[in-house]
Amino acid sequence: MKFEVCSTDGRARAGILTTDHGIVETPMFMPVGTRATVKAVEQRELIEIGAHIILGNTYHLYLRPGTDVIEQAGGLHRFMNWYKPILTDSGGFQVFSLSDLREISPQGVRFQSHLDGSYHFFTPSKVIAIQRSLGSDIMMVLDECTPYPCEFEYAQQSNEQTIQWAYESKEAFAKQPPLYDHSQALFGIVQGSVYPEIRIRSAVELVKLDFDGYAIGGLAVGEPTETLYSIVDVTEPYLPANKPRYLMGVGLPENILEAIERGIDMFDCVIPTRNGRNGMLFTNHGILNIKNARYKYDFTPIQEGCPCYACQNFTRAYIRHLFLLKEIFALQLASIHNLTFFLYLVHEARNAILQHRFQQWKQQILENLKVQQETNINERSYE
Repeated sequence: MKFEVCSTDGRARAGILTTDHGIVETPMFMPVGTRATVKAVEQRELIEIGAHIILGNTYHLYLRPGTDVIEQAGGLHRFMNWYKPILTDSGGFQVFSLSDLREISPQGVRFQSHLDGSYHFFTPSKVIAIQRSLGSDIMMVLDECTPYPCEFEYAQQSNEQTIQWAYESKEAFAKQPPLYDHSQALFGIVQGSVYPEIRIRSAVELVKLDFDGYAIGGLAVGEPTETLYSIVDVTEPYLPANKPRYLMGVGLPENILEAIERGIDMFDCVIPTRNGRNGMLFTNHGILNIKNARYKYDFTPIQEGCPCYACQNFTRAYIRHLFLLKEIFALQLASIHNLTFFLYLVHEARNAILQHRFQQWKQQILENLKVQQETNINERSYE
């Protein structure tokens, strides 16, 4: 993997990430394909809307279909017929989100499957082995995502464990060669909850290991938005300028723009598809709830000028009709539109950086997003 910063505008960066499965321009947004599929969206549609990289989940793919199936298929790219880059997370977030089903020790994480109750043990080395089996282009180290709020002492102890796991992951990565005919990169994950001094120590220690890239994890778990931004502000100066920076799981449009301004290159989130499946559609003027009665006779597209299949072919009234009928097609159209919006957003952010007008562009976008922000959220959805 190679990464090059092409241009900067303040701290905002426009770059190029090169993998054996293709080139990705940054800032980038990665649609989330947790179980080797982006919900309600076909692979050909992802290509049509300009997705160049997607994210898969190590924990879920390990449980189902299992690494044996994916290895026999020839790796995750062949299994899901996606030949562009893939990033796989480590399962660390599941350590956080499935806290009732796991136990953490210095050796790793013992967890109970949410599918069948069986027990499994993730060590840093095993997580590397799983991701070798998957064959993703970018792999993540095992880490612990602390809850919010969390006491300083716990965050400190957890971070020391994450740092140790990072050392073990790097060693395992060196010892376990790729299984397929392409190279893989490994990213470290900065942790430390909302405590600047812990975040700084995490970043400093991880940089010593010379990872291919660095993620900021453990945010967007309930902390105030301003705290999220302040932690990015604190952490970013300690990350190498020549390596990609990835803010994990942060995905509202305004969050992405603020993070790009602070020097972040990579983003992922389930918000575009999850919100879309619930009828919440992103536009240049905020979020609209397509189920609301005001759209019954609205024969305009979701957003004028949007190039997506939904906006080019269907009206708000029709899409609302599909949602009220609980038609699967509604979920597909909404997801396609939302992902198109997010991909367009980072694409335009990149253009603004290259033209050294990011600040002005960002301010205008944020002002537009505040115009509506779902003024009709409480309107009647059904007759």
